[in-house]
Amino acid sequence: MSDLHAPILEWYDAHARDLPWRRPEASAWSVLVSELMLQQTPVARVLPVHDAWLERWPTPADLAAEPTGEAVRMWGRLGYPRRALRLHAAAVALVERHDGEVPASYDELIALPGVGDYTAAAVASFAHGRRHVVLDTNVRRVLARVVSGTEFPPTSVTRAERDLATGLLPEDEGTAATWAVAVMELGALVCTARDPRCEACPVADRCAWLAAGRPAYDGPPRRGQAWAGTDRQCRGRIMAVLRDAEGTVRPAQVEAVWPGAEQRERCLAGLVADGLVAVVDGGYRLPG
Repeated sequence: MSDLHAPILEWYDAHARDLPWRRPEASAWSVLVSELMLQQTPVARVLPVHDAWLERWPTPADLAAEPTGEAVRMWGRLGYPRRALRLHAAAVALVERHDGEVPASYDELIALPGVGDYTAAAVASFAHGRRHVVLDTNVRRVLARVVSGTEFPPTSVTRAERDLATGLLPEDEGTAATWAVAVMELGALVCTARDPRCEACPVADRCAWLAAGRPAYDGPPRRGQAWAGTDRQCRGRIMAVLRDAEGTVRPAQVEAVWPGAEQRERCLAGLVADGLVAVVDGGYRLPG
């Protein structure tokens, strides 16, 4: 056992947030839905959508029976709506390959549409208690600071990071699963990207970054999250019109939400190519 295990696990036991996908009664489907929704989206925004989604589609079979456009509509304003298409495709695959159940095997999970290494490991660990390295942004930041002494991890996961995380993974499956979510929670609540609360950290006394005086990050520039005037904002405006419409949206309605014709047409073409918008009778609507 690492000397990091006990203090972090004890801290998690006392400070873990009560989230619906963490409760004992939560289904593996709830965990999978939450993981796709939480990608690049804060918990506070995900909570109401996750609850509404599970109320309408409590099983993968319920979602698979619906048109893809309904998944996009229910996605609302979470952003990156292609994730809704991926969840729908995953639901269809679960019905076709796994009798509508979310499997526990990493290999079976990663074979699902839209599921990558992180999501497969997270669902296997959080839903089924399996022993896997789960490397999200929060986990990577905690390990970078506490063990490696750097403010932020590299821009993409490295072999050294994976080896470090593997070496810290408890041998017992149940403990390993709790460890994975505990380190993630520590990064989300205490060891945050901005204004980390080192005074509240259970492993501050053994943090290499704190011991070094919290040296500033000196790696490659980190990408910001620009929004105003971007294609993302334009796409979001177009999608909002389609979600709120009961029938076909006319071109003039789309033109009204974004004045720049060139950017608007480029974004609209991208949405059509992504399968998020269908062209119907000279107008637009969500896919059928």
